[in-house]
Amino acid sequence: MWLIKPTLDEINAMSRNTMVEHLGIVVTAIGDDYIEARMPVDKRTHQPMGLLHGGASVVLAETLGSFAGYLCVNPAEKACVGLEINANHIRSVREGFVVGRATPRHVGKTTQVWDITISTEDGKLVCVSRLTVQVLDRA
Repeated sequence: MWLIKPTLDEINAMSRNTMVEHLGIVVTAIGDDYIEARMPVDKRTHQPMGLLHGGASVVLAETLGSFAGYLCVNPAEKACVGLEINANHIRSVREGFVVGRATPRHVGKTTQVWDITISTEDGKLVCVSRLTVQVLDRA
């Protein structure tokens, strides 16, 4: 399904000097129709009560959906930008890592919709999110 197929090292290199790197998000797998990443639950991603910040979950979700969108276009001709994201926070997490997985709901010529689930490492659902991106011509 992917138009381009970067290595994990190549896709993670795109995050250097960004919020993605600052939060410790690392893409760990690119399958035939999904992309996964891990994010630590620590002082970088905690809210004041010591729980995973909902905004950090949204950053993970948007990162995965944006990378997925990028994999579906020719980056020399097209760019994907976020239009809307929503997130439902299901379970709190205090430590360890969470794992996000983006899968396609719709991949069109002008819009894409990505479903993102975020779980603990042992598979407990933490957050469900949906990202809509617009596919733009590069000027």
